[in-house]
Amino acid sequence: MTLESQVAVAGGTGRLDRFLFGDNQFFGVNHMSEEKARAQSMRFQRVDAVMDVLDDAYAAGVRSFMCTTHDRIAEIVDRVRSDPQHYEGFTFLPCMPYAHKYADAVTESGMLGALRRFLPEEGMLNAMVRGGRSVATKDVEGLITLLVDAEMAMFRGVPTPVVWLQNVVVDLLLGLGFTDAFAIFARHVRTRYGAEPGFITMNLPMLLGVLEQAGIENPLVCSNINKIGFRMSGGIEAYQEALDARPFRAVAMSVFASGAIPPREALEWIFAQPHIESVVFGASSRAHIRQTVELVRELG
Repeated sequence: MTLESQVAVAGGTGRLDRFLFGDNQFFGVNHMSEEKARAQSMRFQRVDAVMDVLDDAYAAGVRSFMCTTHDRIAEIVDRVRSDPQHYEGFTFLPCMPYAHKYADAVTESGMLGALRRFLPEEGMLNAMVRGGRSVATKDVEGLITLLVDAEMAMFRGVPTPVVWLQNVVVDLLLGLGFTDAFAIFARHVRTRYGAEPGFITMNLPMLLGVLEQAGIENPLVCSNINKIGFRMSGGIEAYQEALDARPFRAVAMSVFASGAIPPREALEWIFAQPHIESVVFGASSRAHIRQTVELVRELG
Protein backbone atom coordinates (compact mmCIF):
# COMPACT_ATOMS: atom_id res chain seq x y z
CA MET A 1 0.00 0.00 0.00
CA THR A 2 1.38 3.43 -0.93
CA LEU A 3 1.66 6.38 1.41
CA GLU A 4 -1.22 8.05 -0.43
CA SER A 5 -3.62 5.15 0.08
CA GLN A 6 -2.57 4.51 3.68
CA VAL A 7 -3.25 8.06 4.77
CA ALA A 8 -6.36 8.40 2.61
CA VAL A 9 -7.91 5.35 4.29
CA ALA A 10 -7.16 6.88 7.68
CA GLY A 11 -8.50 10.29 6.71
CA GLY A 12 -11.96 11.41 5.77
CA THR A 13 -14.38 14.31 5.94
CA GLY A 14 -17.38 15.16 8.09
CA ARG A 15 -18.32 17.20 11.11
CA LEU A 16 -15.58 17.84 13.65
CA ASP A 17 -15.84 16.88 17.31
CA ARG A 18 -17.25 19.65 19.49
CA PHE A 19 -13.98 19.89 21.43
CA LEU A 20 -10.45 19.58 20.04
CA PHE A 21 -7.34 19.25 22.19
CA GLY A 22 -4.44 21.56 21.31
CA ASP A 23 -0.71 21.19 21.94
CA ASN A 24 0.51 24.69 22.92
CA GLN A 25 1.08 23.64 26.53
CA PHE A 26 3.41 20.85 25.46
CA PHE A 27 5.82 23.20 23.68
CA GLY A 28 5.94 26.14 26.07
CA VAL A 29 3.43 28.44 24.34
CA ASN A 30 1.50 30.76 26.64
CA HIS A 31 0.33 34.12 25.31
CA MET A 32 -0.02 35.73 28.75
CA SER A 33 2.88 34.42 30.84
CA GLU A 34 6.46 33.66 29.80
CA GLU A 35 7.05 32.13 33.25
CA LYS A 36 4.23 29.62 32.75
CA ALA A 37 5.48 28.90 29.26
CA ARG A 38 8.96 28.05 30.55
CA ALA A 39 7.58 25.86 33.31
CA GLN A 40 5.42 23.93 30.84
CA SER A 41 8.32 23.54 28.43
CA MET A 42 10.43 21.99 31.20
CA ARG A 43 7.62 19.72 32.37
CA PHE A 44 6.93 18.27 28.93
CA GLN A 45 10.49 17.62 27.78
CA ARG A 46 9.76 13.89 28.14
CA VAL A 47 7.21 12.31 25.82
CA ASP A 48 5.92 10.20 28.71
CA ALA A 49 4.71 13.40 30.39
CA VAL A 50 2.86 14.42 27.22
CA MET A 51 1.28 10.98 26.89
CA ASP A 52 0.05 11.13 30.49
CA VAL A 53 -1.92 14.28 29.66
CA LEU A 54 -3.19 12.87 26.36
CA ASP A 55 -4.34 9.75 28.22
CA ASP A 56 -6.23 11.97 30.67
CA ALA A 57 -7.82 13.79 27.72
CA TYR A 58 -8.76 10.50 26.06
CA ALA A 59 -10.32 9.24 29.28
CA ALA A 60 -12.38 12.45 29.45
CA GLY A 61 -13.75 11.81 25.97
CA VAL A 62 -11.36 13.81 23.78
CA ARG A 63 -10.74 12.10 20.46
CA SER A 64 -9.23 14.87 18.30
CA PHE A 65 -5.70 16.19 18.81
CA MET A 66 -4.96 19.40 16.89
CA CYS A 67 -1.17 19.47 16.80
CA THR A 68 1.77 21.12 15.11
CA THR A 69 4.34 19.07 13.22
CA HIS A 70 7.01 19.56 15.89
CA ASP A 71 9.58 16.73 15.84
CA ARG A 72 8.28 15.33 19.15
CA ILE A 73 4.80 14.90 17.69
CA ALA A 74 6.30 12.05 15.62
CA GLU A 75 7.05 10.22 18.88
CA ILE A 76 3.46 10.73 20.03
CA VAL A 77 2.18 9.39 16.70
CA ASP A 78 4.42 6.34 17.13
CA ARG A 79 2.93 5.66 20.57
CA VAL A 80 -0.65 5.91 19.29
CA ARG A 81 0.08 3.91 16.15
CA SER A 82 1.67 1.10 18.20
CA ASP A 83 -1.43 0.65 20.39
CA PRO A 84 -4.51 1.19 18.17
CA GLN A 85 -6.87 -0.63 20.53
CA HIS A 86 -6.00 1.62 23.47
CA TYR A 87 -6.45 4.73 21.32
CA GLU A 88 -9.47 3.60 19.32
CA GLY A 89 -11.08 6.55 17.54
CA PHE A 90 -8.20 8.93 18.33
CA THR A 91 -7.42 11.28 15.43
CA PHE A 92 -4.66 13.75 14.63
CA LEU A 93 -5.40 17.12 13.04
CA PRO A 94 -1.95 18.26 11.81
CA CYS A 95 -1.16 22.00 11.60
CA MET A 96 1.63 22.85 9.18
CA PRO A 97 4.27 24.01 8.58
CA TYR A 98 6.33 24.11 11.76
CA ALA A 99 8.76 26.74 10.50
CA HIS A 100 11.48 26.38 13.16
CA LYS A 101 11.90 22.71 12.29
CA TYR A 102 12.81 23.51 8.70
CA ALA A 103 15.10 26.38 9.58
CA ASP A 104 17.02 24.21 12.05
CA ALA A 105 17.26 21.29 9.62
CA VAL A 106 18.62 23.43 6.79
CA THR A 107 21.17 24.97 9.15
CA GLU A 108 22.32 21.56 10.37
CA SER A 109 22.14 19.48 7.19
CA GLY A 110 21.80 21.79 4.20
CA MET A 111 18.85 21.85 1.80
CA LEU A 112 19.23 18.30 0.45
CA GLY A 113 19.88 16.88 3.89
CA ALA A 114 16.75 18.56 5.20
CA LEU A 115 14.71 17.06 2.36
CA ARG A 116 16.06 13.58 3.07
CA ARG A 117 15.21 13.97 6.74
CA PHE A 118 11.56 14.88 6.21
CA LEU A 119 10.39 13.22 3.01
CA PRO A 120 8.86 9.73 3.02
CA GLU A 121 11.20 7.19 1.46
CA GLU A 122 8.53 5.80 -0.87
CA GLY A 123 8.12 9.21 -2.47
CA MET A 124 11.70 10.45 -2.28
CA LEU A 125 12.45 10.29 -5.99
CA ASN A 126 9.08 11.76 -6.94
CA ALA A 127 9.44 14.51 -4.36
CA MET A 128 13.00 15.34 -5.36
CA VAL A 129 11.97 15.61 -9.00
CA ARG A 130 9.01 17.77 -8.09
CA GLY A 131 11.12 19.91 -5.78
CA GLY A 132 13.87 20.36 -8.38
CA ARG A 133 11.40 21.33 -11.06
CA SER A 134 9.71 23.71 -8.64
CA VAL A 135 12.91 25.53 -7.84
CA ALA A 136 14.00 25.60 -11.45
CA THR A 137 10.72 26.86 -12.86
CA LYS A 138 9.25 28.62 -9.83
CA ASP A 139 6.42 26.12 -9.93
CA VAL A 140 4.59 27.16 -6.78
CA GLU A 141 2.17 24.24 -6.85
CA GLY A 142 5.07 21.79 -6.74
CA LEU A 143 6.64 23.58 -3.79
CA ILE A 144 3.39 23.66 -1.83
CA THR A 145 2.59 19.98 -2.39
CA LEU A 146 6.19 19.04 -1.58
CA LEU A 147 5.94 20.86 1.73
CA VAL A 148 2.63 19.22 2.63
CA ASP A 149 3.95 15.74 1.80
CA ALA A 150 7.06 16.31 3.90
CA GLU A 151 4.96 17.34 6.90
CA MET A 152 2.48 14.48 6.51
CA ALA A 153 5.14 11.76 6.49
CA MET A 154 5.10 11.40 10.28
CA PHE A 155 1.33 10.71 10.32
CA ARG A 156 1.53 7.63 8.14
CA GLY A 157 -1.02 5.05 9.21
CA VAL A 158 -3.01 7.16 11.70
CA PRO A 159 -6.30 9.00 11.11
CA THR A 160 -5.90 12.59 9.86
CA PRO A 161 -9.40 13.81 8.92
CA VAL A 162 -8.33 17.48 8.77
CA VAL A 163 -5.03 19.03 7.68
CA TRP A 164 -4.55 22.65 8.74
CA LEU A 165 -2.45 25.39 7.15
CA GLN A 166 -0.82 27.37 9.95
CA ASN A 167 -1.57 31.06 10.42
CA VAL A 168 2.08 32.01 9.86
CA VAL A 169 1.62 30.95 6.22
CA VAL A 170 -2.07 31.78 5.82
CA ASP A 171 -1.63 35.36 6.94
CA LEU A 172 1.56 35.78 4.90
CA LEU A 173 -0.31 34.64 1.79
CA LEU A 174 -3.11 37.04 2.68
CA GLY A 175 -0.64 39.89 2.86
CA LEU A 176 0.92 38.92 -0.47
CA GLY A 177 -2.47 38.52 -2.15
CA PHE A 178 -1.55 35.00 -3.30
CA THR A 179 -5.06 33.55 -3.52
CA ASP A 180 -4.18 30.56 -5.71
CA ALA A 181 -2.02 29.02 -2.98
CA PHE A 182 -5.09 28.33 -0.84
CA ALA A 183 -6.78 26.44 -3.68
CA ILE A 184 -3.60 24.43 -4.34
CA PHE A 185 -3.34 23.42 -0.69
CA ALA A 186 -7.02 22.49 -0.45
CA ARG A 187 -6.95 20.40 -3.63
CA HIS A 188 -3.81 18.50 -2.63
CA VAL A 189 -5.04 17.71 0.89
CA ARG A 190 -8.32 16.39 -0.46
CA THR A 191 -6.95 14.34 -3.35
CA ARG A 192 -3.78 12.88 -1.81
CA TYR A 193 -4.86 12.43 1.80
CA GLY A 194 -8.65 12.20 1.66
CA ALA A 195 -8.77 14.92 4.31
CA GLU A 196 -10.57 18.20 4.81
CA PRO A 197 -8.35 21.30 4.37
CA GLY A 198 -8.44 23.78 7.23
CA PHE A 199 -7.05 27.30 7.55
CA ILE A 200 -5.79 28.98 10.73
CA THR A 201 -5.71 32.77 10.73
CA MET A 202 -5.31 35.80 12.93
CA ASN A 203 -7.61 37.77 10.60
CA LEU A 204 -10.82 35.85 10.05
CA PRO A 205 -12.84 38.58 8.27
CA MET A 206 -10.17 39.15 5.64
CA LEU A 207 -9.48 35.45 5.03
CA LEU A 208 -13.10 34.51 4.36
CA GLY A 209 -13.33 36.83 1.37
CA VAL A 210 -10.07 35.51 -0.09
CA LEU A 211 -11.10 31.86 0.32
CA GLU A 212 -14.33 32.66 -1.50
CA GLN A 213 -12.28 34.15 -4.36
CA ALA A 214 -10.20 30.96 -4.41
CA GLY A 215 -13.35 28.91 -4.94
CA ILE A 216 -13.23 27.17 -1.54
CA GLU A 217 -16.84 26.76 -0.45
CA ASN A 218 -17.90 26.58 3.20
CA PRO A 219 -14.27 26.50 4.39
CA LEU A 220 -13.08 25.17 7.73
CA VAL A 221 -11.41 28.12 9.49
CA CYS A 222 -9.82 28.32 12.93
CA SER A 223 -9.20 31.68 14.57
CA ASN A 224 -9.15 33.45 17.90
CA ILE A 225 -12.73 34.02 18.99
CA ASN A 226 -13.46 35.19 22.53
CA LYS A 227 -15.61 37.57 24.54
CA ILE A 228 -12.99 40.30 25.03
CA GLY A 229 -11.53 40.41 21.51
CA PHE A 230 -8.16 39.00 22.63
CA ARG A 231 -5.86 38.71 19.58
CA MET A 232 -8.78 39.15 17.16
CA SER A 233 -7.40 41.24 14.28
CA GLY A 234 -10.06 43.48 12.80
CA GLY A 235 -12.08 43.72 15.99
CA ILE A 236 -14.72 41.62 17.68
CA GLU A 237 -17.59 43.25 15.76
CA ALA A 238 -16.13 42.18 12.41
CA TYR A 239 -15.84 38.60 13.68
CA GLN A 240 -19.42 38.54 14.91
CA GLU A 241 -20.60 39.92 11.58
CA ALA A 242 -18.66 37.18 9.75
CA LEU A 243 -20.10 34.48 12.00
CA ASP A 244 -23.58 35.76 11.38
CA ALA A 245 -23.40 36.32 7.62
CA ARG A 246 -20.62 34.27 6.00
CA PRO A 247 -20.87 30.58 5.02
CA PHE A 248 -17.99 28.83 6.79
CA ARG A 249 -17.28 26.29 9.53
CA ALA A 250 -15.85 28.11 12.53
CA VAL A 251 -13.37 26.60 14.97
CA ALA A 252 -12.68 28.86 17.94
CA MET A 253 -9.31 29.03 19.68
CA SER A 254 -8.10 31.28 22.55
CA VAL A 255 -11.67 31.16 23.86
CA PHE A 256 -10.44 31.71 27.42
CA ALA A 257 -8.09 34.53 26.30
CA SER A 258 -5.16 32.77 28.00
CA GLY A 259 -6.98 32.68 31.32
CA ALA A 260 -8.43 36.20 31.27
CA ILE A 261 -12.03 34.92 31.04
CA PRO A 262 -13.50 32.36 33.49
CA PRO A 263 -14.28 29.08 31.68
CA ARG A 264 -18.07 29.10 32.07
CA GLU A 265 -18.38 32.76 31.09
CA ALA A 266 -16.10 32.21 28.08
CA LEU A 267 -17.99 29.18 26.77
CA GLU A 268 -21.44 30.66 27.39
CA TRP A 269 -20.45 33.56 25.14
CA ILE A 270 -18.85 31.29 22.52
CA PHE A 271 -21.88 29.06 22.12
CA ALA A 272 -24.20 32.07 21.95
CA GLN A 273 -22.47 32.92 18.65
CA PRO A 274 -23.80 31.34 15.44
CA HIS A 275 -22.00 28.63 13.49
CA ILE A 276 -19.28 27.70 16.00
CA GLU A 277 -18.56 24.08 15.11
CA SER A 278 -15.71 23.30 17.52
CA VAL A 279 -13.58 24.71 20.31
CA VAL A 280 -9.82 24.15 20.62
CA PHE A 281 -8.45 24.12 24.14
CA GLY A 282 -5.21 23.23 25.82
CA ALA A 283 -4.79 21.93 29.34
CA SER A 284 -2.12 20.20 31.37
CA SER A 285 -4.11 18.82 34.31
CA ARG A 286 -6.78 16.12 34.52
CA ALA A 287 -9.11 18.44 36.46
CA HIS A 288 -8.87 21.24 33.88
CA ILE A 289 -9.45 18.83 31.01
CA ARG A 290 -12.52 17.30 32.63
CA GLN A 291 -13.93 20.71 33.58
CA THR A 292 -13.60 22.01 30.04
CA VAL A 293 -15.05 18.89 28.41
CA GLU A 294 -18.01 18.89 30.80
CA LEU A 295 -18.69 22.59 30.18
CA VAL A 296 -18.57 22.17 26.41
CA ARG A 297 -20.98 19.24 26.64
CA GLU A 298 -23.31 21.23 28.87
CA LEU A 299 -23.26 24.53 26.99
CA GLY A 300 -22.48 23.49 23.42
